[in-house]
Amino acid sequence: MTQITNHMPTRELQALDAAHHMHPFTADAELAEKGARIITRGKGVYLTDSEGQQILDGMAGLWCVNVGYGRKDIAEVAARQMEELCYYNTFFQTSHVPAIALAAEIAKLAPGDLNHVFYAGSGSEANDTNIRLVRRYWDVKGQPEKNIIISRKNAYHGSTMGGGSLGGMAGIWAQGGLPIPNIVHIGQPYWYGEGKDMSPEEFGLMRARELEAKIEELGVDRVAAFIGEPVQGAGGVVIPPATYWPEIQRICDKYGILLIADEVITGFGRTGNWFGSQTFGIKPHIMTIAKGLSSGYAPIGGSIVCDEIAATVGGAGDFNHGYTYCGHPVAAAVALKNLEIIQEEKIVEHVKNVAHPYLMERWKALEDHPLVGEAALVGLMGSIALTPNKATRAAFASEAGTVGYRCRERCFANNLVMRHVGDRMIISPPLVITPSEIDILIERATKSLDECYAGLKSDGLLKAG
Repeated sequence: MTQITNHMPTRELQALDAAHHMHPFTADAELAEKGARIITRGKGVYLTDSEGQQILDGMAGLWCVNVGYGRKDIAEVAARQMEELCYYNTFFQTSHVPAIALAAEIAKLAPGDLNHVFYAGSGSEANDTNIRLVRRYWDVKGQPEKNIIISRKNAYHGSTMGGGSLGGMAGIWAQGGLPIPNIVHIGQPYWYGEGKDMSPEEFGLMRARELEAKIEELGVDRVAAFIGEPVQGAGGVVIPPATYWPEIQRICDKYGILLIADEVITGFGRTGNWFGSQTFGIKPHIMTIAKGLSSGYAPIGGSIVCDEIAATVGGAGDFNHGYTYCGHPVAAAVALKNLEIIQEEKIVEHVKNVAHPYLMERWKALEDHPLVGEAALVGLMGSIALTPNKATRAAFASEAGTVGYRCRERCFANNLVMRHVGDRMIISPPLVITPSEIDILIERATKSLDECYAGLKSDGLLKAG
C-alpha cells in the first residue's frame, strides 16, 4: 500500500487530491485548477500547511476542535481503546463500557430531564434520527398523522436527505429532490438582513409568531415538532433577538409540540455555557449533539432525549433505526476524555469569563471599519456583516457572496481561517484561545478587511444593490 507522508511536495499532493478525492460542498474541477491547501499538522489554535505556513484557525476546523489541536492525552485514550476493544456494535442486546460511561456523563451535563442518548456518527445522522424519533413518538401515542416538522429558512441541520430537508438552504434543496415530505419552513430571526425598520425586539417576536401561524395553518393535530439552532451557525452566525426564543418556547408549550434544539455547534461550551439552550433559556425535548462532543478527534454525534420520549418509544417494541457506528467504542472513549478535559481545565468558564469578554471588546471595535456594518458575537461564535453602506445595512450590488469570498481569500492569504457565508464573515475559534491569540486573530482579520476594501474600491464594487 502506498504511504503518503507530509514530505511529499505540495504540487504532488494537490495532484493526487485532484485525481481521486471528491470534496464536500466543492466544485472539484475549480479546486483542481487552483490546488487545495494541504494541512499537515495542528497544535493549539494553529494549523501548519505543507509549505510550512502557520495558520490561526478561526473556525476550530468545522466549529468542532473545542479543546484545540494536538492533545496527546486524547490520542493516548484512543490508542488504548483500540487495543482493548476496537469495535463492537450496540445492536442485538449488547453494549460496551465506553458507550455506557459516555451516555451517563452526557446525561449528567445536559439540562432538565434530558437523560437518554441515542448515538450517531455525526450531527446530520442525529437529525435524521430526530425525524424518526418524533414521528415514532406520536405514532405510539396514537397520533400517526402528527408528523410535520417545522424548521426555518437558512437553517442548517446537515446535508443528508433528512438533515438537508430540515435545513432551509436553497442550494442544498436544489440537488437531490429535497425537502422530503412533511417538513415545512418559516422565516429566520435575522434582524440585520431582514428586519428593515423594525426594532430587534419587534422583529424577534414577529418571526417567532410565524411558528404559531404555521401551526394554526397546518393544524396542531398535524405538527409534531419544531427544530432550531440556538444560534444559526452555517447560516452566518445569526444571533436571534432576545425576544425570539422565549416566544418560541411559549408557542411550543401552548400547542404541546416537541422542541428540538440543534446543539451540534452550540453544545459543549461554545456559547459560554455547556449548551446554547442554557444561554437562551430553551427547554428542549431533544438536543442534537456532535462536533464539540469529541472536539473533532473522532466522529461521533447523537440525540439527547427527554424521559417522556425515551419511555414512550422504548416501551413500544423495537425502534427500527440505528447505525453501524452508534456509540463506537473508540469515539466514545475519546469523547469521554474530551469532556473530562473541558471540566478539569474549566474551559467553559474560560470562554465565559476570559475569552468571550476580551474577544467581544476587540470584535465590536471592527464596526469602525468602513466595510463592516455589524460585528456580532455570542460566546466564541462571531460574525461580521460586510456592507457598502453602514447606515442602511445595504447589500452589495454584486451577486451575494462575491465580496465575502474576496474577503475570505485575503484571510487565507494572511494565514487566518475566517469563513464567509454570503457576504458575512464568521469565526468560531477553539475554546482554549487566549487573549494574546485573540490579538493575532484581530490583527489578521483587520489586515484582511483593509485589503478587501482596497480591492473593492479599486474594482468599483463598493456599490449598494
